[in-house]
Amino acid sequence: MKNAYVKNLIDNIIATSVSKNWDLAVREWDLVDWDEDLACSSQCVCGKEDIRYLFRIRNRNNGNELFPIGSQCIKKFGRADLYQDAVTKEKMFELMHAIEEGKRIELDSDFFSRRVMEFLFHDGAFQANTFNDNDPGKDYIFLLNMFNKRNKEDITEAQQRKIDAIILNSIKPYLRNRLENKVFKFDK
Repeated sequence: MKNAYVKNLIDNIIATSVSKNWDLAVREWDLVDWDEDLACSSQCVCGKEDIRYLFRIRNRNNGNELFPIGSQCIKKFGRADLYQDAVTKEKMFELMHAIEEGKRIELDSDFFSRRVMEFLFHDGAFQANTFNDNDPGKDYIFLLNMFNKRNKEDITEAQQRKIDAIILNSIKPYLRNRLENKVFKFDK
């Protein structure tokens, strides 16, 4: 027997999808927006309370939207692409908070992944400037190469300064602008 949350999720998805078959219905949905509730006072469409990361999904076949839906429910869709998209968005918030708290941001898996860097690149986080010959793709490739280094101790001082400069001058302002209206502290 499925628990009540799973049943509520399935019922909501089937009711708002074109297909009335779960395996087909979950393929109709895309993640279109995300927010963060710092107080964890929001409730998922399945009924689970106290969720922090709030995702909006839209059905590409009929335009229906569901909000908020938590990442654990997104995981139940059984679609790695959709779940990884949600995980990437959560990493954006974690990275932003770490930067705001003045934490030292290392180019490691605590805050970055290849998918996170790809998202940052495609969403415009890297800026054209004289240091990258007005080609933001060069900063993206540079960070990706540094991230892929097996031995981070091989990163030179000059490379580390460049990593820090890209995080400070491109990624930090991007995160502030992109996420400034997406972090809420609702009262319980």
